[in-house]
Amino acid sequence: MYNRIILIGNLTRDITLSYLPSGSPIAKGAIATTHKYKLQSGETKEEVCFLDFSVFGKGGEILNQYVRKGSKVMLEGRLIFEQWQSQDGSNRSRHTLRVEEFKFLDSKSDSQSNNQHQPSSQPHENGQYMQQPPEGGGEYINNNGFRGTTIDIDNDEIPFNSGN
Repeated sequence: MYNRIILIGNLTRDITLSYLPSGSPIAKGAIATTHKYKLQSGETKEEVCFLDFSVFGKGGEILNQYVRKGSKVMLEGRLIFEQWQSQDGSNRSRHTLRVEEFKFLDSKSDSQSNNQHQPSSQPHENGQYMQQPPEGGGEYINNNGFRGTTIDIDNDEIPFNSGN
């Protein structure tokens, strides 16, 4: 069985960052995607899909730091079915996206207008954003951290660090 989803769209609200009792960060947000199509009559229609998402670990902190409502992002992960009981006793459920990888897709000027704390950044040739110009790596690879050494993160903070 395979459960993989890729969404490209805009954030519908600012990221909410919280911490689990274990101290691990979790970021939550929502993305809106659109699909445009034409009817036989020639009329153009647009469907909008909204989906909540969560990002665990260092990636959640990074996402919280660099994107805001309206930011264009690519999110990749797996679909999760959540169930709970509301305060009135009714059973509730929804699908959410558990993000495992993400990319910032805004142009430099868009990202700076969305986030005044965005460091001076240059888009890499593949559209990914890096904290500094591409000198020795620093490319976002997944929600656990970075590849390369162009940012100031202790190696102890990266659970899978292989010394790249």
